[in-house]
Amino acid sequence: MSPTDPLLQPYRLKHLMLRNRFMSTAHEPAYTEDGMPKERYRLYHEEKAKGGIALTMIGGSSVVSQDSPQAFGNIQLWRDEVVPHLKALTDAVHSHGAAVMIQITHLGRRTSWSKEEWLPVLAPSAVREQAHRAFPKAIEEWDIARIIRDYADAAERCKAGGLDGLEFEMYGHLIDQFWSPATNQRIDAYGGSLDNRLRFAREVIDAVRNRVGPDFIVGARLVCDEDWERGLTRDDGVAIAQHLVAIGQIDFLNVIKGHIDTDEALSHVIPGMGTRSAPSLDFAGDVRSATQFPVFHAARIQDVATARHAIATGKLDMVGMTRAHMADPHIARKVMEGREHEIRPCVGMGYCIDRIYFGGEALCIHNPATGREASMPHVITKSAAPPKKIVVIGAGPAGLEAARVASARGHSVTIFEAADKAGGQVLLTAALKRRREIMGIIDWRVAECERQGAAFRFNTYAETDDVLAENPDHVIIATGGLPNTSFLDEGDDLVTTTWDILSGAAKPAENILLYDDNGNHPGMTTAEFLAGSGAKFEIVTPERALAPEVGGTNYPIYFKAIHQAGATITLNLRLEKVRRDGNILVATLLNDYDRTRVERRVDQVIVEHGTLPNDDLYFALKPLSRNLGAVDYRALADGRSQDNGDPAITRANQSGTFTLHRIGDAVSSRNIHAAIYDALRLVKGF
Repeated sequence: MSPTDPLLQPYRLKHLMLRNRFMSTAHEPAYTEDGMPKERYRLYHEEKAKGGIALTMIGGSSVVSQDSPQAFGNIQLWRDEVVPHLKALTDAVHSHGAAVMIQITHLGRRTSWSKEEWLPVLAPSAVREQAHRAFPKAIEEWDIARIIRDYADAAERCKAGGLDGLEFEMYGHLIDQFWSPATNQRIDAYGGSLDNRLRFAREVIDAVRNRVGPDFIVGARLVCDEDWERGLTRDDGVAIAQHLVAIGQIDFLNVIKGHIDTDEALSHVIPGMGTRSAPSLDFAGDVRSATQFPVFHAARIQDVATARHAIATGKLDMVGMTRAHMADPHIARKVMEGREHEIRPCVGMGYCIDRIYFGGEALCIHNPATGREASMPHVITKSAAPPKKIVVIGAGPAGLEAARVASARGHSVTIFEAADKAGGQVLLTAALKRRREIMGIIDWRVAECERQGAAFRFNTYAETDDVLAENPDHVIIATGGLPNTSFLDEGDDLVTTTWDILSGAAKPAENILLYDDNGNHPGMTTAEFLAGSGAKFEIVTPERALAPEVGGTNYPIYFKAIHQAGATITLNLRLEKVRRDGNILVATLLNDYDRTRVERRVDQVIVEHGTLPNDDLYFALKPLSRNLGAVDYRALADGRSQDNGDPAITRANQSGTFTLHRIGDAVSSRNIHAAIYDALRLVKGF
């Protein structure tokens, strides 16, 4: 621990002494139950407090009014029963020395009317938001008076819940919908001049301050430049920040740049993999200089070096590392203990935020303990039992996680890998220059395995005798899968796979049909790769939309590349077969709806249809194993060791000398998170 490290210096905010400069900004992981922040929510934030963070913000977009229904699991602050849940969370965070605040808002048009009470969505003017699709009602005077009271009531509940403070959400929501000329077309006292457009904000802030008193911390997370020809300019935003400071009712500014009413716009406000680090940091520093006021900020500040720079240069007072703390909630503690090299990196994949919308909960792509603190450990502890011999086959994400956890438990671990380096399918993704950051998932695990004494055997295609020669207690098959072309009625030997293209085994031809029947990143990664190659290509999918499994902060950059390349996109066609006609390939495609067939004549057909398990070794070892490869799913789901599972399952073969398990794509075609979660929840019990 360096006493001069800028990140470790305390910071006084009003009466509150924050122990360092690390914070997690408000976000909604969708962990509420019945609109309340119960155990899962509490444990998620408590883990960051254990990890040494100074300030964690809960309740991204916690809603103050009944006509602001949850968009994605938001805390319902308009209900009195929220108070004891807030108090339990606050007490837990405080017990570990961290402060905790909450973000409050009325979503305005940024939600849906077809939820909960089916009340009309409100906005300053009847201007639709594309992202949430609602056509809002223009807010009336009685709505304004009611919502101001709701803000004050909600703030009082926050104070009663023991929170250290709150911040208003003022980007893309009701308050700043009044500010922006893109969303405010009113001609009354709340429209027209900037002073009029700020009226609602002033009335809300005054009502809240009057209710909570002068000592409660109140801040604003606000947009200071909508970066949009229709919206607030940089000068407008700085003037708004200065105005809010001048009225003397708030204690800090949390600066945002951009607008969020489309997925494409949101992808810049929450920038991901392949974008530059901390793109709005200098802008936040300019706002701090212009206001001479405490400024917080978070936007792709994913590493400690950038965070340290932000504080050392005076650009920020508190630095938000929100997604980084989802990857590793113990960042601050590791910095304090001189263990920065052990920090699990955020790779910017955006799985966390994207999954909120299509999966209903935020999950880190490579930390399966985040959001599962009740059952999954962030810190792996030594086993009390004697060390065992663990053999892992495959050094992709699943195998590396199994090896990491097993070696951290104190076991002797050997990893066999057929290739000359670790990575598995992640190496294919990293072939796209923009996505090379994903290798952090692999590099961190390799380093952790080596630090903990695991042995790697590369360039070794393990067979039964190789495994048995190790005299293992446990064998983990993490051999992944191989491209699936078996879905074709004819011509599977004529197609090229996405693996062939991304690995360099095959070069893009001049005229290509890219068939994507997966709808996830592999097909889109290949499409972006083809776009960069200059090839002419058509993307065909049997889906009603392109890439339905790719989330809202990720698909815009793929789509940009596809459109810039002039590619054709065709929906609702299913590839049935491929045949050769001279030097040309003829693809037959079926429309599922009208049962018609069409043909495409191209130089190359590239297919993406997931993988089939590479499971020969598993089935060769299965009859020799103690458990015959079986898993006690009840024990697994309950977080118990397989040793404590049903013996009829886990010890079915009395002559077996080792247990055998397969994980990740060696079981079925899934994703990185599933593979790593398989490994953690299985091996933590060894």
